[in-house]
Amino acid sequence: MNLQDWIGRSETVEDTATATPYAALSATLDQPETTRPAPGTPLPPLWHWLYFLPIHAQSEIGPDGHAKRGGFMPPVPLPRRMWAGSDFEFHEPLLIGDALSRTSTLIDVKEKSGRTGSLIFVKVRHEIRRNGESKVALTEHHNIVYRAAAEPGDVAPPPQAAPHESAWQRTIEPSDVLLFRYSALTFNGHRIHYDRKYVTEVEGYPGLIVHGPLIATLLMDLLRRQQPEACVLRFEFKAVRPTFDTHPFSVHGQPSADGKSVHLWGRDHEGWLTMDATATLT
Repeated sequence: MNLQDWIGRSETVEDTATATPYAALSATLDQPETTRPAPGTPLPPLWHWLYFLPIHAQSEIGPDGHAKRGGFMPPVPLPRRMWAGSDFEFHEPLLIGDALSRTSTLIDVKEKSGRTGSLIFVKVRHEIRRNGESKVALTEHHNIVYRAAAEPGDVAPPPQAAPHESAWQRTIEPSDVLLFRYSALTFNGHRIHYDRKYVTEVEGYPGLIVHGPLIATLLMDLLRRQQPEACVLRFEFKAVRPTFDTHPFSVHGQPSADGKSVHLWGRDHEGWLTMDATATLT
């Protein structure tokens, strides 16, 4: 098996930007307005994750809750899968009522060696188009990392301190219900987010893991609350350290002096950096 053979594989999925997922995520994030939006309402950045859901038959689901490997995604022979980060270019807004098309292409597979063994990085490019148009409305590069199973004596990488000062801050309580609702909205069956017995006994983590995309969404939601009229051109984030449901965590923002970008980050209860991100504005 040569994982490089999967590079260049592509698939196209179609969906419609309907109103109910928008309203449900608004409620989940404690937005003040939770009614179903009218057609033509722009989707906030990253809310395209509510669509193009991974609809796999139950018989196709693997032991970790994801679809069994193979097909579009390469059959990586490592059990632990994490969302390492993403970057986005927002060319034009996606609107409620749009007929959407997403073309996904696997553009890179790399194997590296870390302090806990082999790592395999997979990069996928997603291009979203609206209403049959040829031009791309949103480009996303999604980075996924696969790791070996935890072993006794594994040494975690040293943590990185988060910035001490921020202009904006919001504390999040990662309750079981919050994690469940986000998993349900994105049809994410990955058991590390809701199955405490699995995540602690099989994957060896101390608690349920807060979804990386949820934290990224909360970072963008913080920007939206503070600067509701801001237009985001680009956004990138990198997952630095897992966030667990055992303690509250916080999301932070610091606009640049010229107002053209915002540094955003997640911080756990001990002050360690969990996610690092930058939004570029018009």
